Amino acid sequence: MDDGLTNEQTEKVLQLQDLTGIEDMSICRDVLIRHQWDLEVAVQEQMNIREGRPSSYVGSREVRAPAVINDRFLQQVFSAHMPGGRTSRGSSSGPMPRSITGIIGYIINMVFQYCYSTISSILGAFFGGNEERIVTDPLGDVMSFIQSYNERYPQHPVFYQGTYAQALNDAKQELRFLLVYLHKDPTKNSDVDSFCSQTLANRSVIDFINRNTLFWGCDVSSPEGYRVSHSINARAYPIMVLIALRANRMVIMGRFEGDCTADELVNRLQTVINANDVWLSQARADRLERNLTQTLRQQQDEAYLQSLRADEEKERMRELERQKEREAEEALEREKQKAEERKQEIVRLKMELVQQVPSEPPADAPDAISVVFKLPNGARIERRFQQSNSLLDLSNYLFCHPSTPDEFEITTNFPKRVLHSKSYETDNDAATLSNANKTLLEVGLTNREVLFVNDLEA
Repeated sequence: MDDGLTNEQTEKVLQLQDLTGIEDMSICRDVLIRHQWDLEVAVQEQMNIREGRPSSYVGSREVRAPAVINDRFLQQVFSAHMPGGRTSRGSSSGPMPRSITGIIGYIINMVFQYCYSTISSILGAFFGGNEERIVTDPLGDVMSFIQSYNERYPQHPVFYQGTYAQALNDAKQELRFLLVYLHKDPTKNSDVDSFCSQTLANRSVIDFINRNTLFWGCDVSSPEGYRVSHSINARAYPIMVLIALRANRMVIMGRFEGDCTADELVNRLQTVINANDVWLSQARADRLERNLTQTLRQQQDEAYLQSLRADEEKERMRELERQKEREAEEALEREKQKAEERKQEIVRLKMELVQQVPSEPPADAPDAISVVFKLPNGARIERRFQQSNSLLDLSNYLFCHPSTPDEFEITTNFPKRVLHSKSYETDNDAATLSNANKTLLEVGLTNREVLFVNDLEA
């Protein structure tokens, strides 16, 4: 068995078959599919049904019953007058005669009885023969019937412990045959007593019904049983009808009226089941196809969603890369703009500071000293200053000179010491400003002093 199942799913199908005894593996597969391949839930569900308890599909008592088609043209009808049937001694009808004249009379009599029964039902419906009985506790009616039946007839198939509506819904969902039995007071109907004490108590009947159907019963004296008897148009007792899904509708497929032997009942049930099992098989195949289609669609949807999420993630990563590139470009642009603004600021500052640079004193000035600057590019600049000039004056001169870097420091050779630093980070520093206001005399500069100018941006 493959049917597109994985090894794990096939193993669960085999386990369910082994635990429940269901012979048809396709039924096991269908049960597992409906329970999302949860083996434990599927087994428990089947055990509930085996014990006559409603499944989870119909946990509520208020569940609505699906419509049941009661068309005699779609039914196989069996009666006590057919071979294998039993009739009470007081019955006016006997077994089917074998002579031609007797057969014709028998057929005329059957037609007359059928027409009489039909007309009586119609007249009763219009003239109050079937007074309405309100069903207030359908489950109570069923459980009360099961209890009283157990006391009188201990041996019987497992009765479904739910309402007629629940039984119909379970049979529809589980794609099983529903066998409905309507009970009538056996003390007033010897056929009913014989049917219950002999036929339904037979082990072969019990095994067959338990294995192949859901078995629901109720007494017609109760409101629930009375309502069902009218819905199936019951005329003779005992009566059973076999209901199952056919072309998406619940249909009465077989009608069994009157008493019969155990072997005959099994044969009749088997005949109806064999003739109509094709409908359930088709329903199972359709349901499986729908489930597989749904599973395939879910897998395709999931694959599409995963692909969509992958594409979205790729697009998100691309957007992050583009964002980083934009931020880098913006940062570079800001740096360029900042550098340009700095250049402009330096030009402006040089234009201002060049006016503050003291003029060079004559060589014979009493406090004049000559200072030699060695620039980073190897050039030498010689300039005279007065000893009363400050380090700031000396720094401004170098700052305004075209060969000097924009940020620099002035140091002596030996011992090396930093006299002044021209930097935008330290220009407004209090210590720097205090040192810049010292005179050349105060920092110990003498004539022909050699100072080194170091590029702080190198």
